[in-house]
Amino acid sequence: MRIGVPKEIKNHEYRVGLTPDSVMEVVAHGHEVYVETNAGSGIGAEDAAYVAAGAKICATAKEVFDVAEMIVKVKEPQAVERAMLRPDHTLFTYLHLAPDPEQTADLVKSGATCIAYETVTDGRGGLPLLAPMSQVAGRLSITAGANALQKAAGGSGILVGGVPGVAPAKVVVIGGGVVGAHAITMALGLGADVTVLDRNVDVLAGLSRTFGSGLRTVYSTKAALEQYVLDADIVVGAVLVAGAAAPKLVTADMIRRMKNGSVVVDVAIDQGGCFETSRATTHAEPTYIVDGVVHYCVANMPGAVPRTSTFALNNVTLPYTLALADQGAKAALLANPAFLPGLNVYKGKVTCQAVAEALGYDYVAPEAALKA
Repeated sequence: MRIGVPKEIKNHEYRVGLTPDSVMEVVAHGHEVYVETNAGSGIGAEDAAYVAAGAKICATAKEVFDVAEMIVKVKEPQAVERAMLRPDHTLFTYLHLAPDPEQTADLVKSGATCIAYETVTDGRGGLPLLAPMSQVAGRLSITAGANALQKAAGGSGILVGGVPGVAPAKVVVIGGGVVGAHAITMALGLGADVTVLDRNVDVLAGLSRTFGSGLRTVYSTKAALEQYVLDADIVVGAVLVAGAAAPKLVTADMIRRMKNGSVVVDVAIDQGGCFETSRATTHAEPTYIVDGVVHYCVANMPGAVPRTSTFALNNVTLPYTLALADQGAKAALLANPAFLPGLNVYKGKVTCQAVAEALGYDYVAPEAALKA
């Protein structure tokens, strides 16, 4: 199979779909890899490293799309990239379609086979291709919040960990999954006063066992959410409904009543965000202020640390990339029931139920679409 790796073009996105080591593995399986020039420069992987691994270098993204049968990316294709998709293409990347009607419409129109990292499962309900980026984003959420809390950034001027004799910042994490657990790790490590809210008592029990008495665990009700959010210095939105738009848990009225100079970090912004006042921002302009509250809503947070993020991502995506290349998309998906939920769009049909419901498309089960 001919596999293409274009350079990412989203704002300040330096990750790359395949590392040179991954390319070497793919080539060893008998496939051809075409990499756009400088695609790996953001992680310190120059064209020469890709050539040494067996790849061919293309001068433009169009050359990559023209020659490739499968496109391996990191972030969702931008409009100019979507215009280059063909019905015979397999696209393998993060998509986050539920809050993105324009992208969904373009992918449906393209007729391509579109597989989303974020909805591939592990058979136990886990999301193995989302997990490493959730780990990175969770840890970054606290450093981003700490920076936004500085006075020059519009924050209240509180040091997250405090100093002897001065209380630390109050950090509230909404959601105790992978993002939440890693945010907690960083916040506690900095010495913050940390509370996590979740509606799953088993999750809360697990976090309590992991972090001990230093972490305050609270069952999330509307009353509890309001109580802790209004008293917080940093609120991290770490909720996830796989494939679906994030629920708006923190209302605009709650934002209005938060402390002046407090900070919200919306890690759920890829799925539309869990704060009612959230809108996607970029690494170039990461924050804005609503009612005195600093909002950090960067839609590709792990792109800030592209080397760590790319290698962590490739560790989990490579086996799936190889399966798609070795078997072809249809056979690879049908052979693995846990891989099948990754299929979001197939030959003009929406095959992810959460996306179909969010955007008003007819839903076709992925197995039925593949066998039609």
